[in-house]
Amino acid sequence: MNTQLRNIFFQLLRIGLWGKGELPAFTQLKEQEWSQIFAWAIPHTVEGIIFDSFAFLNEDQLPPQSLRFKWAIRIDQIERHNIEMNKVIASQYESFTELGIKPILQKGQGVAQFYLNPLHRICGDIDWHFEDNGYVIARNYIKEKGITVEDTKSFSLHYNWDNQFIEHHKQLFDLRNPLIQKYLRSISKDYCEEQGILKIDDVSVRILAPELQLFQVNSHILKHLITFGMGLRQFCDSARLYAQYSNQIDSEALKTIYQKTGILKWTHLLHQILVDYIGLPKSHLPFAYPEQTDSAWMLEEIWYGGNFGYHDERYTAGKVNSAVSVHPDGARRLWKNFKRYFPYAPQEAIFFPIMHFYSKFLGIDRD
Repeated sequence: MNTQLRNIFFQLLRIGLWGKGELPAFTQLKEQEWSQIFAWAIPHTVEGIIFDSFAFLNEDQLPPQSLRFKWAIRIDQIERHNIEMNKVIASQYESFTELGIKPILQKGQGVAQFYLNPLHRICGDIDWHFEDNGYVIARNYIKEKGITVEDTKSFSLHYNWDNQFIEHHKQLFDLRNPLIQKYLRSISKDYCEEQGILKIDDVSVRILAPELQLFQVNSHILKHLITFGMGLRQFCDSARLYAQYSNQIDSEALKTIYQKTGILKWTHLLHQILVDYIGLPKSHLPFAYPEQTDSAWMLEEIWYGGNFGYHDERYTAGKVNSAVSVHPDGARRLWKNFKRYFPYAPQEAIFFPIMHFYSKFLGIDRD
C-alpha cells in the first residue's frame, strides 16, 4: 500500500467534496499514480467527487489528458443516469401520492441534493418507505401494472421501473435488534411533523426529519460494516448531512437516539473518520467523541472493503457459499466482522445475522 498516494487520494476527496483547498504546489503525480487513484475511486464510487477536485488543481497537477477524457466520459454517464433517476423519482412520487399513500424518499438522491454537485454523486437505486399501510398498497399497485416484483429478505422488495432499480422497505431503519423495534417505531412517529421537502425534477418530495435522516444513513453504514463492508461514498453522505443540518438538529436528542439504540460507541468511531479523513469540521458534529477514540482499524476495513464489500482483494480467492452470501469467504468475513464490531455495537453484531436469516423465511411476502 502506497500510504503517501492514499493520503493524496483523501486530499482530493476532501477538495472535491467541500469545494475548497488545494494540493501542495510540489505535489505532481505520475501517470501511473493517477491511474491508481482512478482505480481506487471506482470501488468506493467517489470518482465524481474526486473529478470535482480538478478545478482546484494547478495545470501541471492535473491527470494526463487521456485519463481526463476517460474520467469525463464516466462523469457524463453518471450525470445522465442521475437525471433519469430524478425523473423516475418525481413520476413515482406523484403516482404514489395519487393513491393516497405517503412515500418517503430514503438515502440516495435525497442525500445527493446536499452535495455541491448533486449529479456527480453515484446513486445505485431508488429507496422508498411508506407510512401506515402504504407498503402494501404500493406493492399491489406495482404488480397490477404488470411489473415483476421480487420480495426479498430484510423486509423489502425490488423491481425495475423505466430502467431504474427501485426498492421498497417495510422498515425505516436497518437496525435489527428486536429489543429496540418499539422505540424505532416511536421515534418515526414523533418526528413525522419535522419531515423535510426536497425539489426533485420540480416535484416536492418528502424526506425524513434531519435527526432521523442522519440516524438512518449512519445506521445503514453500520449494517454493511457488520456484514461485508461499506465504501467511502456513504461516509461522504454522512459528512454532507452533518454539515447541512448542523444548525437545525437537536444534538442531545440525536445523541439519545444513538444511545438508546446501542450504537453510540460505534458512532464515535464514525465521527472521528468523518473529521480526520472526510474533512467534516468538528464544529459540525452534534457532540464530541472521546479523546481516546481510535478509528484507524475501521478505516482500514472501509478502505479494503469498498462499496458493499464487493471489491475486497483480501478475499478474492475465497470460495462462494451461496447459502451464506454472494461474497467470497462469506462466513469467515461475517465472523471477523462480528468480532470487530461487537465491542462497539454489541446488540447489532449479535442480532443482525440472526434477523437476516430469519427474514429469509418470515420477512418475504408471498401471494
